[in-house]
Amino acid sequence: MSGEVRGRREAGALNSAVGHGKAGSAEVNRQPWNVWFRRFPAVGKAVTGAGDAECELVCFPHAGGSAAYWQPLAVALAPAVDVVAVQYPGRLDRLREAPVEDLHLLADLITEALGPPERVPRVLLGHSMGASLAYEVAVRLARQPGGEPHLLVVSGRRGPAAARGRSRDQPVGDAELVERIRRLGGTDAPVFDDPDLLEMVLPALRGDYRALASYEATPGRPLSCPVVALAGDRDPEAPVEEARTWGEQTSGDFRTQVFEGGHFFLNDHAGDVVDLIRGLLPTRSGRPERTTGLWHRPPSARNL
Repeated sequence: MSGEVRGRREAGALNSAVGHGKAGSAEVNRQPWNVWFRRFPAVGKAVTGAGDAECELVCFPHAGGSAAYWQPLAVALAPAVDVVAVQYPGRLDRLREAPVEDLHLLADLITEALGPPERVPRVLLGHSMGASLAYEVAVRLARQPGGEPHLLVVSGRRGPAAARGRSRDQPVGDAELVERIRRLGGTDAPVFDDPDLLEMVLPALRGDYRALASYEATPGRPLSCPVVALAGDRDPEAPVEEARTWGEQTSGDFRTQVFEGGHFFLNDHAGDVVDLIRGLLPTRSGRPERTTGLWHRPPSARNL
């Protein structure tokens, strides 16, 4: 396999690897903004800063995933929205770093690197494990004066109240881990059929699963911002009734948006999800971008 082809395949594998899941023995140093976050250019344009964006959208990928998972959303929402995707250690250009096996430590590090919002409203969006991280970062930002996000969007993840007290089964070996990820349907089978690619994605997946197995969410109702939960109606990891319990974490408005599909319903309804997210995001005035109101309803989703 040529170096160029191999590099492309490795990047694709690391981007698409999925999964669910205490900190690794390696110390994680405090690192600057550009280590933790990625921006993506619109077609024919260079990567820029926030520019004239009306909102900052910070996106947290699923377990085993990378910042590049959110590239299509970033391109679709540019230039009105500054999409900033989190790059966890242990994947793609951070491949040489050990994964962080404690979600609270990871949330601390991301919050410190992210800093307070600047001139535009900030919204957090996370899928699966990324939803838990987005929530923990929102909790930490809310403790800072003026730091609470304008909105939190959690996708493909049961609420903390539903998860509390449940046993956290961790795959006993790589074969079981791979089989579980195959069932979720977010990764092309060739990734797991190629030993070289599998060797590259497994460390991040193992670390993320260990982090999820030991994770206990920050309790109580620590937020006052609105929260939107996105759910797939056939998602075994986050059934709709359990996704609805995210409302217990905020004193603000809460809604659940249900799509047809399994755990990776975002992939199956990409256009509708883009429309939904665009409709949720605020302008500088703090009002919804769309005249239809804060809770835009795409045609293939059910608003419950």
